[in-house]
Amino acid sequence: MERRKFIKGSGILSAGMLAGPSLSYAAEDTMHLPDEPFNLNYAFHDGMFAQHAGKDFIEQIRFGYEKGFRAIEDNGMMARPREEQEKIGMTLESLGMKMGVFVVTSENWHWKTSLASGKPEFKERMIKDCKEAVEVAKRCGAKWMTVVPGNYDRSQSLSYQTSHVIDALRRGADILAPHGLVMVLEPLSDNPDLFLRYSDQTYMICKAVSSPACKILFDIYHMQRNEGDIIRNIEKSWDEIGYFQIGDNPGRNEPTTGEINYRNIFRQIHQRGYRGLLGMEHGNARPGRDGEIALIRAYRETDRFL
Repeated sequence: MERRKFIKGSGILSAGMLAGPSLSYAAEDTMHLPDEPFNLNYAFHDGMFAQHAGKDFIEQIRFGYEKGFRAIEDNGMMARPREEQEKIGMTLESLGMKMGVFVVTSENWHWKTSLASGKPEFKERMIKDCKEAVEVAKRCGAKWMTVVPGNYDRSQSLSYQTSHVIDALRRGADILAPHGLVMVLEPLSDNPDLFLRYSDQTYMICKAVSSPACKILFDIYHMQRNEGDIIRNIEKSWDEIGYFQIGDNPGRNEPTTGEINYRNIFRQIHQRGYRGLLGMEHGNARPGRDGEIALIRAYRETDRFL
C-alpha cells in the first residue's frame, strides 16, 4: 500500500463540530474499551475510525480522543482548503491533541521527480513547497512534515545524487528552521527506483544537512521490508530520528497482524525517552466497526509494556 493511498480529502467542516470532548460515541460496541491515554502518543489518520464516527474527519478526531488517542497525522493536509486546515487545528487545540506529519506538497510530485537529479526546477519546487508548508503548519498546529527525495537519476553516480539531495534539503531546512519546524526524511520500500531506502543512508544525509529542521522519519513497516533488525537500527540512528510511523508486515495493517514484535519495539522506544508521535500509517486489517475495535484493542495490547 503506497503513501498516496492514505491521502484523502473531506468536506468543509461546520463550526459546531469544534466543541470539546463528549460521550456521543459511547456506543455499545466500544463501551468496554479503555479510554485513558496510551503510554506512547499514537497518531491516527483520516478514515481510520469512519465506521464509528462517520466520514467527517473532525468527528473522527473526537472519537479517537474518547478512545485514548492524543494525536493525528494527515498526509494530504496541504491539499485541504485553508478553512478546513484551520478548523482541524482549532479542534486539536481544544482537545489538547497534537498534529503529526503532513507531506510537503499536495501533488505527490516526489513520485514523479527527483531531488537526486540536481535539476534546478526540482530545487525551486522544494523551496516553494517548504514556504507554503510553513503557512499550512501555522493553520493546523503542525511541527513535522514528511519529505521524500524521489527517484534515482541513474545517469549519475550515487555520490553526485546524494550531494544534490543534501543541497536541496539544506535549502528546505533554512526555510523551516526559523519557525521551529522539522522536515522528516523518509526512506521507503514501495519500489526499487526510490532514491532513499535505508536508515543508515538517511542518517548520513541528516548528518550532512546538519540542521535541527532535518531529521529521520523511521517508518517501521518500510524498514522491516528493506533492512530488518529494527531495534538495533533504531538505536544506531537514534540521535537523528524525529518521528516514527507504524505498520505491521506483511499487509501494512495494525500491530499484531504481522511478524513485527511491536510491544518490544514500543518498550524500547519508551525506555529510550521518546515522547514524540508515532504515526499510524497503515490500514485496518478487518473491515467495518469490528475492524476499528480490533485496531484499538491491538494498540492497547502492544502498548502494555510498562
